[in-house]
Parts: sequence; C-alpha cells; structure tokens
Amino acid sequence: MFEAPTKYGVIVAVDGSAESDAAISWAAREAFMRHEHVTLMHVVQPVALSWPVTPEQTTFAEWQEDNARRVIDQARDRLALNQPHSPDYRTEVLYAHPVDALADASKDARMIVVGSHGRGAFGRLLLGSVSRGLVEHVRCPVAVVHTDEASTPIGPKAPVLLGIDGSPASEAATGWAFDEASRRGVELIALHAWSDIAVFPILGMDWRTYQGQGEELLAQRLAGWQERYPDVRVSRRLVCDTPKRWLIDESHNVQLVVLGRRGRGGFTGLRLGGVSAAVARSAKVPVIVVPTGSANAVGTAAIAW
Repeated sequence: MFEAPTKYGVIVAVDGSAESDAAISWAAREAFMRHEHVTLMHVVQPVALSWPVTPEQTTFAEWQEDNARRVIDQARDRLALNQPHSPDYRTEVLYAHPVDALADASKDARMIVVGSHGRGAFGRLLLGSVSRGLVEHVRCPVAVVHTDEASTPIGPKAPVLLGIDGSPASEAATGWAFDEASRRGVELIALHAWSDIAVFPILGMDWRTYQGQGEELLAQRLAGWQERYPDVRVSRRLVCDTPKRWLIDESHNVQLVVLGRRGRGGFTGLRLGGVSAAVARSAKVPVIVVPTGSANAVGTAAIAW
C-alpha cells in the first residue's frame, strides 16, 4: 500500500541503553518494510543536577553534549547491523521535555516506538511517566519493544494479534493491524473479550445471547477491512473474561500485538489505560498502541529510553 512520506519517518528516540538498541533494530525492519527513513532522535531534558564529569568537562551542558554525541554514534552503529535491510537515516538532538518534543514530532512521524525500560541522564528508569505521556498525547501510534524480543521463540511467520473492543480506537487499531499482517504476509488473530470483569456462570444467564452479540461485533468490525486486505487470513477469538489476561496469554504465540489507545465506549476522558499498560508491560513481543483519529492511520515511528 502506498503511504505518503513523512518528515521524520520512523523516529527512534535513543539513549544508549539495551532497550534503545532493541527499538532501533525493530524500527529498522519496520521502516525498510514501509520504504520509510529512520530518524535517530535523542531528547535531552534540560535539568541541572549533579553529573559525572572528567577533568576536561567543566559544565553540565558539555557533559550532555558529549553524552548525546556518544548515544547518536552508538545508534548509527546499531542501525548498520541491520544490513541488508538497513534504511536511510537522519539524526537529531533536541533539548526539551521528552513528551513535549516527541508529541510535537509525532505530527510528522509514522510511529513512535519505546523500549520497555531505558536510561535517563542520571541512571536507569522504568517505563513510566514518559511512556504514559507519549501514549496519551502523541498523534501517531506508539510501540513498546522489549530487549528479550530477539530471544522469544517466535518466527517471522507468527500471527499479529489485534484487541477489539468496539470503540472508535478499536477501529483505528484494526486498520493498523490488518496493514501490519499484510506487509508481513501472516495471519491476523482478532480477539474480543466481551466482559470487563472475570465472569462466572450465573443461573439463568443465556450465554448464547452474549456470544451472538460478540460474534456480530467482530463481524462488523472486520468486514470492511477484510475486503480491503483480501490477502490477510483472519482467525477470531471470542472470550468471556478480562481482556488483558487473554491478550497477554495470546501474545506468547504471536509476533506483534495491536491495541487502540482509548477503551470501550471511546469517551474523551478515558484511555485504554490498565489493559494497554498491562499488555505492554507483560508481553515479550512489541505492542503497538494506536490513537483514535491518528493523523497517520496506517504507518510507523520509534523511541526508547
């Protein structure tokens, strides 16, 4: 499928950590697959605290500049390891709050990819406020990549997993998931969990009614996309349980998970929240969270701390 080029293409926000390296490798494959370039982006937050210095360095700014140079050089070397599938690339260093800088760049990017952990200017940080801010505010899809993805026994022909909840965000994620499956030439598993809490049989409940409603919702959400992507074989999963448990369980047998950013109902003040956070934290394969009304509804970018 043709996609108009973007200014930043696949953004990889790098920091020199193992998670950053994993994000670079994953983003390189995505960019090559989409005929996009990669932007190796290092975001420096202007905070003045104590820092490690050498006799040749006298200011915090000098240390930041030296560190940024090392990070970008390492990122170039990592990207080169993806030959013969290494895409064209650009580099950029920004001095700003990470969420603000990347949210602004997301208007002209295909996707943003974050490592599951990362290294801040003053040591190792868990995926937290920055990643949550990105998922909530950026205008393009955000992917979370784990360092142990390469060791996961999942081959290139493993399926793509899509979580469907019937909301507008789910529709945006559906389009992205079909496109990812088509480009990889693999099956798409569409999973719908029609209960938000663990459910046990209740006397008098007609399970067939709920099952029929779930099957109808899946058919409606998939119909148009199956016509658009006739090459993608789709398997449907309808479960009566909390969605995150099933998504995490199913993720062990797939190469990629795709979810919408906002949850069931699509209300403006809500986000997928617990489900997306739990899946992104627990799945060992990349997880892509797609915002409702993404400016680049079908495409890619990457970040890691």
